[in-house]
Amino acid sequence: MKQAVSPSLDPTSLFVHFRGSYGSELLTAAVAHFGLFERLAARPMNLNELKQELQLEQRPALVLLTALRAMQLLDVDRSGTFSLSALAENHLIPGKDHFVGDYIGLAAESPGVTEMVARLRTNRPAHAKSGDEGAAFIYRDGLESAMEQEASARRLTLALAGRAKNVAPVLAEKLNMTEGVLLDVGGGTGIYSIACLQKNPRLSAIVFDRPEVLKVAGEFAEQYGVSDRLQLIEGDMFADPFPAADVILLSNILHDWDEPECEQLVRKSAHSLARGGRLVIHDVFLNDELDGPLPIALYSAALFTLTEGRAYSAKEYRTWMQNAGLVTGEVVPTLIHCGLLSAEKT
Repeated sequence: MKQAVSPSLDPTSLFVHFRGSYGSELLTAAVAHFGLFERLAARPMNLNELKQELQLEQRPALVLLTALRAMQLLDVDRSGTFSLSALAENHLIPGKDHFVGDYIGLAAESPGVTEMVARLRTNRPAHAKSGDEGAAFIYRDGLESAMEQEASARRLTLALAGRAKNVAPVLAEKLNMTEGVLLDVGGGTGIYSIACLQKNPRLSAIVFDRPEVLKVAGEFAEQYGVSDRLQLIEGDMFADPFPAADVILLSNILHDWDEPECEQLVRKSAHSLARGGRLVIHDVFLNDELDGPLPIALYSAALFTLTEGRAYSAKEYRTWMQNAGLVTGEVVPTLIHCGLLSAEKT
């Protein structure tokens, strides 16, 4: 029987390096395709003005501007007005003695940059069908999804398991749940539930996900010796009722969706819980000011290009939880930039 154990070395730096290309693509897009720095040099603008100027919708605008703020290229005052930082003023405005925009622009037509520009302008993730509002790497009823095809679902699910196997044992240590029922919504491989089950012999868990994904979860449950305490239930998390549970875990789920869908899932989770039940969001967290950290801002760009979501701040998550009638706590770090944010139904 396999054991879910924490890694002896922290692999976070590997993820930082892997996601670094998104920083190059966003910076080049801002310089060479959107002329963002020249526009702000002409006049400072608020978010709505910038969206109109750049012809971007809310989600791509936030992804781009958050990354540029994390790069210390943009400043925002108390009124929400964006302006150039000293670094951008000195090096990204044409005509200045130390202008480097043309150098950055050498990458303007590289495949990664042109793809990023397309994603920003259309607000559609990669591989979405023309005319669809959905994505290939997430499931939504009525849309073609890689998660509904056996081969692609298996490949993607196993790929995501690489990070989960590192993080799950740390999550199990921090979750503070020794008994009862844990509902892992969109739980994929079930690795997070499995780690919790191995640590807590009196705990039972449910993984709620799509049929092709649950095939992989069933294999992992057998390998880790917890199949007798792990129930696999097929369902659509937007359309189908949640099974009863003491704690609902949304681990790396909400960042796949735009704000209305996130609010919907949080409200649905809160409604499903009994008094004293908890909703636990396990995810990455941007600063509340949406100005970094840079590794999370770049991960947000990765999420943006492949899903309908982005990274969110703890403040955004807390707002949705509190609006759903839950009492929120503090973020507890796990691993690889992730953390746990719990809220109780009183």
